[in-house]
Amino acid sequence: MNEPTAEGRRLNRSFGRLALLGALLVIAGVVGLVYTGVATLTSMLLFGWLLLVGGLVGLLHAVDSRGTNYFWLGVAVAALNLAAGVVVIRHPVGTAEALTMFAALLFLTGGVFRLVGSVVVRGPQMGWTLLQGAFGLLLGLLVLFDWPHSSLYVLGCFFSLALLFDGLGLLALGIGGRRILGVVSGRRDGRAPHDGSPSKSPEREQK
Repeated sequence: MNEPTAEGRRLNRSFGRLALLGALLVIAGVVGLVYTGVATLTSMLLFGWLLLVGGLVGLLHAVDSRGTNYFWLGVAVAALNLAAGVVVIRHPVGTAEALTMFAALLFLTGGVFRLVGSVVVRGPQMGWTLLQGAFGLLLGLLVLFDWPHSSLYVLGCFFSLALLFDGLGLLALGIGGRRILGVVSGRRDGRAPHDGSPSKSPEREQK
């Protein structure tokens, strides 16, 4: 009888940690949406450090695989990651401007392809595809016309929205998991659900 209880408590604590992490991510996302410039610089610095760590890990793997055909390829990829990480960390503003320009071009090309494809194909989702294409084209034009000033808030806004939605997902998972555990433990203990109906005892059912 103690093993299921201990397992339930462990799962309850795990779901509680997920809910706590989700709440922290939601708070970070809201703060990032308020201070988009700080969020942009933070995301660039995180991106640079991730490139550095990835380059170091790739270099260690390349050293372990020396003597194989993939050694020099691994060294080249690791060197590129290290160099890109150093550039991003030393020039976060310039990196943000370049990535914002790239994002604007992606929005533009994606919107144009969706618009042209929806008109040519004329499928059942033509209206929805036209709306998506028009939104992507408009967003790309807005970012491009305000560049390079748009680089101060576009990436930070995307980064903060990602944190916000991930946090909401973890928060819902943690709270939902704890509720499900509470229902399961209540049924295991023989407690009837509180639905307003009187509970029937086993003796009455036998009669």
